[in-house]
Amino acid sequence: MKTVLINILGIELDSSVEQCKWTKWRPSIAVCQHREISIDKYHLLYQGGHERLAEEIKQDINSLNPKIEVILDKIEYNNPWDFENVYETLYQYTQNFKFDTDKEEYFVGIKTGTHVARICLFLLTESRHFPAKLVQISKPDKDTINPIGYCSIIDLDLSKYDSIAKRFQIKTKDDLSFLKSGIETRNKQFNRQIELIEKVAIRSTHPMLLMGPTGAGKSFLAKRIFQLKKLQHKLNGNFVELNCATLKGSAAMSTLFGHKKGAYTGALQDRNGLLKEANDGILFLDEIGELGLDEQAMLLRAMEEKSYYPLGSDVEIKSDFQLICGTNRDLNEATLTGEFREDLLSRINLWTFTLPGLKERPEDIEPNLDFEINRFAEVNGYRISFNKEAKCYYLKFATSNDALWTANFRDLNSSVTRMGTLAPSGRIDLDTVKSEIEVLKNHWKPNSRATGDIGNLLIEYLTPEQIQNLDPFDKVQLNFVINVCKDSKSLADAGKKLFVSSRLLHKTQNDSDRLRKYLVKFKLSWYDISL
Repeated sequence: MKTVLINILGIELDSSVEQCKWTKWRPSIAVCQHREISIDKYHLLYQGGHERLAEEIKQDINSLNPKIEVILDKIEYNNPWDFENVYETLYQYTQNFKFDTDKEEYFVGIKTGTHVARICLFLLTESRHFPAKLVQISKPDKDTINPIGYCSIIDLDLSKYDSIAKRFQIKTKDDLSFLKSGIETRNKQFNRQIELIEKVAIRSTHPMLLMGPTGAGKSFLAKRIFQLKKLQHKLNGNFVELNCATLKGSAAMSTLFGHKKGAYTGALQDRNGLLKEANDGILFLDEIGELGLDEQAMLLRAMEEKSYYPLGSDVEIKSDFQLICGTNRDLNEATLTGEFREDLLSRINLWTFTLPGLKERPEDIEPNLDFEINRFAEVNGYRISFNKEAKCYYLKFATSNDALWTANFRDLNSSVTRMGTLAPSGRIDLDTVKSEIEVLKNHWKPNSRATGDIGNLLIEYLTPEQIQNLDPFDKVQLNFVINVCKDSKSLADAGKKLFVSSRLLHKTQNDSDRLRKYLVKFKLSWYDISL
């Protein structure tokens, strides 16, 4: 491979009078005399007005080594001490340069040029705009017999340095533990997902979508992502959280975007709104699927343009925030029914993570149980603990099919709170555990299909008002459909079971679409039922 050096002409260091040309140390020439780097092609960058010096350096290099191809590249900055101007000029140079890393190895000199230029060269090399190593040369010592000085090659690929790479590995492990609040989770799929979330949290400011059932920890994880980014100095603003299901009527717009005094009846004073509070921070919108269509449109504009108008105001507000959304709904289904904007979904689902429920992570129940025990002590000011027999009995039930964990970690937290409160002398014994298991079973009983009560399944997925408005015929039919869905592996599988006879009368069978449309009538989706 050919070796290519890119170097900036040193106006003062490289110039000399004729009499001392070969006795003065000139870095742009000295770099060609070092064994550490054998140069085949030399791109010497110079500013307008210094053509004569650049041509002189080229001739002197070729007098030392005529095999070096010296190319003079003229660059222009308005002000060599203006960081933005210098960086933009050098960045544009990288864009126009024809790099061929298969045939050439590149080096960038950082001895000559202004301090600003050298900083820019470093940043552009570290970011791989220059796919190169750095070359640092220095003057010889006084009275030295080595007039060319010293040369060091710096490779910015940190993975090649064992001690640094090891430090990064430790830091990454600490970040993962931070996102999990120090809980040593054992579920491999969940741990892999947390590793991916950690990378995205550190490197990206794009929106994130956290999906999963109620109580799976979406809000908790969003706060940890914020805290991690704060520790990494990735943002300076606040964590602002809102459950969109609580927004009603005109208050929704005002809550998010603020309003001017008198914008509507009851607007007695100016209000900033949550988007402004989240500037340079994170805005977490839980239950994003419940946000109204008008609010969705304004949110999309605010994300794309980083600005918006409060209600009743003609003055634009600037706010640059990272959006994290949470939902337990299938937003793709919601776009089909017109309840959610497709353009907004495409904007927020760049990074989508589905958090599994507690029942899907039985191996993680024990470490989360220990976490809740410690959290109980922090909240209540005294420690509790299990005796060995009681803990084994509780875990056996907690990981069995009888433990539904319908509210996921909220159920676990409530369970520990009850046991800790009732435990004699702070020691959770077998009797306490057995009593708690009965409480949990009774708590989950309305969700059990074994009772045969037709209302039980509907209670899981519909509000009391929705159930009340259903015809008796629809209650029976919908309950049966939900029952089939819960016992099926996929939407298509459930459709085949439900339309086993009528599907034969159709030229084309699209059982999935028929079932999907049926569920949409009741504002349900396969995702809701299959959790």
